[in-house]
Amino acid sequence: MYENLKTRIEDRCIMSSQAAKDFGEGATNDFTIQEDHPAVIQVISETKDVRGCAMPNLIYVSRQKSLTSPHHFKAGALNVLLRVSSIMTNAPIVLTLDCDMISNDPSTPQQMLCFFMDSSVKSNLGYVQFPVRFNGVNKADIYGSEFKRMYHINPMGLNGLSGPDYFGTGTFFNRQVFFGGPSSSKNTELEYVVKKPINNHAILESAHNMASCDYENQSDWGLKKGFRYGSLVEDYFTGYQLHCQGWKSIFCNPKRASFLSEMPISLHEMITQTKRWSVGLLEVSFSKYSPLTFGTKSLGPLMAHCYSYYAFGPSWSIPILFYAFLPQIYMLHNISIFPKVSDPWFLLYMFLFVGAYGQDLLEFILEQGTTLRWWSDQRMWLVRGLSSDFFGTLEYVSNRLGIASRGFNVTTKVNDNEQRTQYDNGKFQFGVVSPVFMPFSTAAIVNLIAVFGGFLQLLRGTILLDEFLGQIIISSFGMVNSWPVYEAMFFRTDKGRMPTKITIFSVILAWLLISLMTKM
Repeated sequence: MYENLKTRIEDRCIMSSQAAKDFGEGATNDFTIQEDHPAVIQVISETKDVRGCAMPNLIYVSRQKSLTSPHHFKAGALNVLLRVSSIMTNAPIVLTLDCDMISNDPSTPQQMLCFFMDSSVKSNLGYVQFPVRFNGVNKADIYGSEFKRMYHINPMGLNGLSGPDYFGTGTFFNRQVFFGGPSSSKNTELEYVVKKPINNHAILESAHNMASCDYENQSDWGLKKGFRYGSLVEDYFTGYQLHCQGWKSIFCNPKRASFLSEMPISLHEMITQTKRWSVGLLEVSFSKYSPLTFGTKSLGPLMAHCYSYYAFGPSWSIPILFYAFLPQIYMLHNISIFPKVSDPWFLLYMFLFVGAYGQDLLEFILEQGTTLRWWSDQRMWLVRGLSSDFFGTLEYVSNRLGIASRGFNVTTKVNDNEQRTQYDNGKFQFGVVSPVFMPFSTAAIVNLIAVFGGFLQLLRGTILLDEFLGQIIISSFGMVNSWPVYEAMFFRTDKGRMPTKITIFSVILAWLLISLMTKM
């Protein structure tokens, strides 16, 4: 059935100008590839297996899309699924999974139920969050795809407060959380008992109505009910709102991965994904629901601080941008900006640098990480600061000024064999000409010039090691982290190499930055 469905969809995509008629026997046959089509709901499976045991229902849902109605991206799709499932089965537990997730442990529902049936926590337990683990990560995890701090380390600590935020996948919800706080009276939708088979005409008619564009008009859906609208990171925003309402969550981290996911193996796709996160987080940061204000009142200062850690994360792009360029360029012009080695204040700088990285490494290793993967993780933190966080901030500002409109770019996780081979060998995949590569490529060139220029100046005696050691260390650290960029620029010939245009523009921009500083 799946292969047949896949073939028919692919055939329709080839003929995208035609409406896809006859989509499944007995289905609503109005499905189209375009962004303007009616709702389609088809019961694919409602059967018993060979032993006569009931099998899970399998229902295909495609909500109505209209070019004149906002569809609220993923949050809107989840709310449609929430309503359609309520009219068909109204099960008390809801599991959300991304389309690239697979189940890896059949005992996961039992582990989840242990929490929801625990009388000491179930009264205000909103959801149980399982970690996001990835399938096919290479040995070094060159893109830091594990997001170990976000998906593993921090959630364990948050278990001691209100619980982890919602990851967007691998989450079991108490259906009640979508209709009010723990102390709210039960919603009539929750008390609804399904007495008719899901293929019943009246049930399907109601489901189609709930999947229409107009159903949410003048309602609380997306505001006080269901998954929340107003941010591109609907998962973070929804979890945050639920915690503010008084719900708690629990992070369940079994040794065996409950779910496995795919991750992008192209650097451009990884940056595109995290750029969307940056825009969404800033939308929450500077809204009336900012964790600094609304969050502090609703959650208390400590939990609000935890949410602020993520919400204002994209602002790291500002100090990273400064440290990627200013110390290096000033050193090339014989200007010292850090204390001398003989100055006691130099020890403070070194303590902060070594202490921060040392703590991060220790926590990474304690969470079953490796030194090699930690190095990739800290490098990608710098890369994101000069790409997705930087461009995400620019996009957020342009959206607020009305220069651009909000968009939701779906991350592509399909890859060809050559791309997979290169990734498995630990090679960064660039391949496309994109402005998101420019800042860190330019920084790589500037740091390379600064290191060689600095040592040349030391040999000539035009600068003193006592005055410029801090800047030499930062430049050297930047250069070592930039090795994959140098390799892609100068030593590779495969399709994943850095595009020649980006290399040329990066060299020109680096030269301009260094030259302009001479005149200032």
